[in-house]
Amino acid sequence: MTKQTALQTLIGLAQDDVDAATQRLGRVQRERGEVEKQLKALIDYREEYHVRFTESARAGMAAGNVRNFQAFIDTLDAAIEQQRRMLDQATQRVEAAKPEWARSKQKLGSYEVLQTRQDAVQARKEARRDQRDSDEFAARALRMRTSPL
Repeated sequence: MTKQTALQTLIGLAQDDVDAATQRLGRVQRERGEVEKQLKALIDYREEYHVRFTESARAGMAAGNVRNFQAFIDTLDAAIEQQRRMLDQATQRVEAAKPEWARSKQKLGSYEVLQTRQDAVQARKEARRDQRDSDEFAARALRMRTSPL
């Protein structure tokens, strides 16, 4: 088992941060999607209700029914406006989570670049050591062949 370096520990911690930021971003995006879906449902319902009212009004309608319709439409309009505000807030939460996710991703990338550089330096050292060992072995073999027995 290899010993974990400080850089590998930092990479692990940074990966945990990226995972957490990704989960937060995903959660706020899902929440925004739900709020948007609810807003669309309210708007669609209002349009359907308005169409039904218009058809009923053409056939003649009592004044009390018109007032009830207008009161219900006003209630729907208020709910739609509230849902729009909630959508704006949800969008702001998504936009606030994006830079946090990007920063954590960039930090992880920086550590990974450092790890890649460190791995390359280590590989060059090992290659030099292997070459030196190979050269020493070849020189020893040549000496043994050329030395009298």
